[in-house]
Amino acid sequence: MGKLLKQQRRGKGSQCYTAPSHRYKAELVYRRMDDFERTGRLRGQIMDFIDDPARGALLMNVLYENGEKLMLLAPEGGSIGSNVYSGPKGELVLGSVLPIASIPDGGFIYNLEIRPGSGGKFVRSPGSYATVVSHEKGYVYVRLPSKVTLKLQDACRCQLGIVCGGGRLERPMMRAGANFYKKHAQNRKWPVNRGVHMSAYTHPFGGKQHHKGRSSMTSRNAPPGRKVGHIAARSTGRKKSHVEEMKLEERQARA
Repeated sequence: MGKLLKQQRRGKGSQCYTAPSHRYKAELVYRRMDDFERTGRLRGQIMDFIDDPARGALLMNVLYENGEKLMLLAPEGGSIGSNVYSGPKGELVLGSVLPIASIPDGGFIYNLEIRPGSGGKFVRSPGSYATVVSHEKGYVYVRLPSKVTLKLQDACRCQLGIVCGGGRLERPMMRAGANFYKKHAQNRKWPVNRGVHMSAYTHPFGGKQHHKGRSSMTSRNAPPGRKVGHIAARSTGRKKSHVEEMKLEERQARA
């Protein structure tokens, strides 16, 4: 009897694939929507930077003037002892939590809310940022790193600046052991073998030397043990150029 595929083993939810959330430092949340967040301003100070294994960017420990402590994503260029603000009347300082209505056009933002009070959902990976495009009555257009433009309510909160940690993937690992500990921090399975390198009873593409030996296109209704490759693909192979499409249309017209 063959083995289960990797996605089948992950779906069973064993401890081998469970994220080590007991080692995570904090959950990224904004302050509750009180008077400071709606109409006022609250000043805080960066006390420390924390390396959280849950994400690639650093966290900053912020102490507000009313005694509250909060963990936020650290911006590029932030330093210990510098001030950050929270609220619509806060200053435009790196790392400050402001409504996007307070950000001028062309400003860089991150950790963006999808609805007012929902907490940061978008643009949280190291080195990423979104751009404020324009303001309308009650709405703001924001361009995400994926070049998609969102229309959001102007009361949605965000942080000003760029997420710290950009360029961390440019440094080579140099040793396989370094990559092992990198994956081990988030309990990611590594190394991952390709299907063509496996045995025939382990993977549908296994049992061959250098190629799959069969089509990689799979039906949407295939059983779980066969559902690998291009699932319900519209087309496979090299895409035809514009000239080839014109020639094909001419042949079809002649026929």
